[in-house]
Order: sequence, then C-alpha cells, then structure tokens
Amino acid sequence: MKTTQLQKYLSSIGITFCLLFLVSVFRGNAQEQIKISHGPYLQAMTDSGVSIVWITNKPATAWVELAPDDGSHFYQSERPKFFSASNGLKNVGTVHQVHLKNLLPDTRYRYRVYSQEVLKHEFVYVHYGNVAATAVYRKKPLTFTTPGKPGPFEFAVVNDIHERNDVLKQLLSQVDLTKTGFVVFNGDMINASRSEAQVFAGFMDTATALFASETPMYYARGNHETRGPFAAEFPRYFPGIGGHLYYTFTRGNACFIILDGGEDKPDSDIEYSGITDMDNYRTEQAEWLARVVETDAFKESKYKIVICHIPPADGWHGNQEIKKKWAPILNKAGVTVFIAAHEHRHRIQRSSDAMKFPVIVNSNNNLIRAGISEKGACFRIFDTAGKLVDELIVP
Repeated sequence: MKTTQLQKYLSSIGITFCLLFLVSVFRGNAQEQIKISHGPYLQAMTDSGVSIVWITNKPATAWVELAPDDGSHFYQSERPKFFSASNGLKNVGTVHQVHLKNLLPDTRYRYRVYSQEVLKHEFVYVHYGNVAATAVYRKKPLTFTTPGKPGPFEFAVVNDIHERNDVLKQLLSQVDLTKTGFVVFNGDMINASRSEAQVFAGFMDTATALFASETPMYYARGNHETRGPFAAEFPRYFPGIGGHLYYTFTRGNACFIILDGGEDKPDSDIEYSGITDMDNYRTEQAEWLARVVETDAFKESKYKIVICHIPPADGWHGNQEIKKKWAPILNKAGVTVFIAAHEHRHRIQRSSDAMKFPVIVNSNNNLIRAGISEKGACFRIFDTAGKLVDELIVP
C-alpha cells in the first residue's frame, strides 16, 4: 500500500473511531436516568408551613406527597400532591422548592418528594421521561414535625465551617438531633460562592445526611456567601421566610429574628468589584426590624433571640453599620441575646449601657447548644472535643 493510501486509510479509521466514541458518549448521557442528586432538606419552617428543597441531575417537574403520621402505610391511599409551581405553571428545572402551607401546628407529617424528567417542550406538547422519588416501600418515609408546642426546646448553632465537613460532623455529633428542635447555620459555611457542586460538597450533603431531611435548618447568610458568581443563587437553595433572607419565627415561648449582616467592608472596596449594595440593604432591614419589634408575636415572647453572622461592634465597616443601624432598635426591644460569629474566636460581650443585651460571638470550631424553658435560657458553648468552653445563662 502506498504512503498516501495508507494515510487516507488511517485517517478514515481515526474519523470513524471518533464518531463511534461521540455516539457512545451521547448515548450514555441520553441513557442516564434521572435521580435526586442532593437533598431533600427542610427550610423556612413555621407553625403552619415548611419549604422542602432538593436537586435532580436533569430538568424536571417536582412535587411533594404528604401523609399524616397515623400508622398507615404510605401506599394505603392516594396522598395529596403539592407541586413546585409559579403563576399557575409547574416549574421545570433541576433545583426544586415546594412550600407546604396550611399545616397544623405541633403535628408530625410524613413526606415523599418526586421529580419527573421533562425531555422536550414543543409548542403545547410536553414529552416526559422517568420519575425519581424518595423511597417509602422498603424504607420509612421522611418525617418532620411542625412547631407550635409550648414548653421547653433545644437548638444548636454552628458557623464559619468554611467547607470543613470533618469539623461539622465533629460538632454536630455532640447533639442528639432527635431531640433538637432545629439547627442554625450562622454564616460562612463556604469560602466563596462559586457553584452548586461546591455548596453540597462543602457542607450541605453532610448536613442532609446528618439531620436536614427531618430536622429544620435556618440559615443566617454570612459575608462569604455573598462573594462569588454563584452568590445570587443563594435564595434558590436556602429560601427565607416571607421571601427574604431576613425573617422572624417563633418556637415555644421564644421569638427569633434572623438578620443578614451582608459584607464586612465598604461597598466601594476593591474586593467586591462594584457588585454589592450592602449599606442600603442593612437600612432596609433596619426599617423592617423597627416594625417587627412592635408586633405582638415579638412583644409577648418571653425570650427574644437575634441571630446574625456579623456582631454589632466597633471595628470594620460591617460591624459599625450593624451597631449604628440595628443596635438602637434592639436596645429598646428587650433582646435576650444576640448570637453572632465571623471572628473565628470565642467571646461573650456582656450587656452594657451602650449595648443592653449580651452578644455571644461563636468560634469557627465551637458549637452552641441552647436550651429554652420557663425557668431560663441556657447557651452552652462546646469545642470539637466536646469540652465546655463557656456558657451564658439568662434566668
């Protein structure tokens, strides 16, 4: 065979091999089954509602089936379906968020999440694929219990994990999650917001495996969650109550206020590249806060607990903004405690004339275990080894 003929022959073999390889890749992708890749986990729980969030590997519609915890098998009867929908249309995507409303307080529910793949939408015709769902046949359905019960309860706070799953596991291993009302992530769970994969690999897959499918989680956004190209996507994965990342909720005889401290440097700082508007955002929260502390729910609560990643203090711009804009309102409102983070060290700032409430600044390596009862509120701080570091008791 001549050289030119040999070259043509080898070239044709190479092209054929490449085509066969590409076909096999596309076929493999096409044959990949839809699955729930992350979650589900609970968000924004109140006495009468909760948001359930999960992720699929392919675009799909989504819904939740809900059943009472009455001892019946999940398959005993048709369970009501609650869809992820907006403005009368079912949402199609990979991030699924279903908000359940009109739930009964202090009630245990069982649930199952579903997603059906959408292969194609042509004119008025929708081509559907397979369905992925959580198991209820050989495995117990997932459950949650709405708050609304008077009496004592416990909760836990961690912060500044910065994608250290081992530390998150060490800290939460000290908590009996079956007896814990909820867990608070008080910011900076990641280093910077770059992608969905980073959020789940960094901490959220661990949280889901440990507790978040059945124990609610509240998230006070930290300054590191505001950085990076994925930062604007935060509410899709961690919806607040009422459509904001600052909100309030009640539990037992306590009222909680979650505030979003934003960034810690001026908006003009070179690190933000002109993408932040935090000063106005904190002013917006101050106006909202002034209204919240006048509500009956807040005034009638025995304990008033504020949670925010950045503490009110002298120092950097973010601290000073919080001290200037929010502390005067909280000083007049009879706040029990302000739980903060951010500094990567532990300290308790006692109440004074300037700040009429104590501030717990929790370390990045510590856990707050809090117990609230009629007798008092107790906030105990433990390190990764389970050693008691400090405590604050409010009689």
